[in-house]
Amino acid sequence: MSVDADVQLSYGSQMQTGTPHTSLPTLMNAEQQAPWGSWLTRTVLPFWSDVGFDRTRGLYHERLTFSGEPLVLEASRLMVQARQISTFCRAALDGLHEASGQALMCLEEVERLYRHRDGQAGWIFSVAPDGTPVGTKRDLYAHAFILFAYGWAYRLSGNPDFLAVARQTVLELHQIFRAEHGGFLDEVPLMGAVRHQNPHMHLLEAFLVLFEVSGDSFYLDEARSLVRLALGKLIQPGSGALLEDFMTDWRPTAPAGGNRVEPGHLFEWSWLLRDYLRLEPGTPEAGAIGRAAEGLFAFGMAHGVARVGEGAVVRDAVTDGGQTVENATRIWPQTELCRLLVCRNERPDILRGLTEHFFGTFSSDQSSALWVDRFDAFGNATVPDVPASSLYHIYGAAREFCGR
Repeated sequence: MSVDADVQLSYGSQMQTGTPHTSLPTLMNAEQQAPWGSWLTRTVLPFWSDVGFDRTRGLYHERLTFSGEPLVLEASRLMVQARQISTFCRAALDGLHEASGQALMCLEEVERLYRHRDGQAGWIFSVAPDGTPVGTKRDLYAHAFILFAYGWAYRLSGNPDFLAVARQTVLELHQIFRAEHGGFLDEVPLMGAVRHQNPHMHLLEAFLVLFEVSGDSFYLDEARSLVRLALGKLIQPGSGALLEDFMTDWRPTAPAGGNRVEPGHLFEWSWLLRDYLRLEPGTPEAGAIGRAAEGLFAFGMAHGVARVGEGAVVRDAVTDGGQTVENATRIWPQTELCRLLVCRNERPDILRGLTEHFFGTFSSDQSSALWVDRFDAFGNATVPDVPASSLYHIYGAAREFCGR
């Protein structure tokens, strides 16, 4: 059952990439704030910067068992390292947890292990436990997150070398992933004909951070091109939904009404488009961007959110016609809607329901820093371990409950 579509489309508190709120949103009370803030600062961040970090290798563990033991995997992905680095840089900047030295040292090791490792431009995909390359393909999604990490590392340290690496990475990104019809290739070598919006979304996120921390219009120009791609190709004019999959020329892969839409990504895009307007408020496209952000939020709320008892949950996927595709639920869409609702300062009923469901299922023991990443439509856990990569999403939401 979908949530009513009578949604108040107005923003309350500022949606900011790196600057704390001046005050907590009025919809939040102590009951709402307490579970998120306490769990994050007292349990999650201390645990993952301790048990979640491999001091021998100087890298973060990618997965833990449900008993909290690190898993030794055949490969450690660049994306996971970048997400953890950015999270602990942000936590230090927000004053919520101090593990910044560890994060910055990890970034130096990541640069040594992944950047230009095979003598080619860009960053390799993964390394073995002994540090030797495993996956040498170039992955756009991973490049987005290493740029995101460098932005936050620069914000934390002021080290100009971090900006130099970021700028060179962007230049190489255009060299490696250049594509016809706008945007970028998903990976090189290319393994399929379908293009995806998701890595472009995270590139936008990285460019916004880099622009905000550096003031360099080079990054704003990059962000602007991705916003225009979203308005012109990714968001469908009829439904207002943003699709996941496209042909090489950005045509949808299915007829209207049959394309995959992930509500969690609608909420992420809505947040990012509003953040773009914060950073470039005078853009002549402000009206179109604002309408697109509101349309994404409205579509996601109308078709992607369901009531579960006293709680609420974000579905994994629907169609651009609003039909449910997957009733399974992952942890990250829940956190993305939580973040957006806090920033919009609205729908306390849904926010309360999301919080209740989150701490009743995904993290049912607040004394534990672990979580269940995914449940099927019947409420059964479908994952064998705990992915570190979820912390990026969890932190993004929980920091808002802490007033950051």
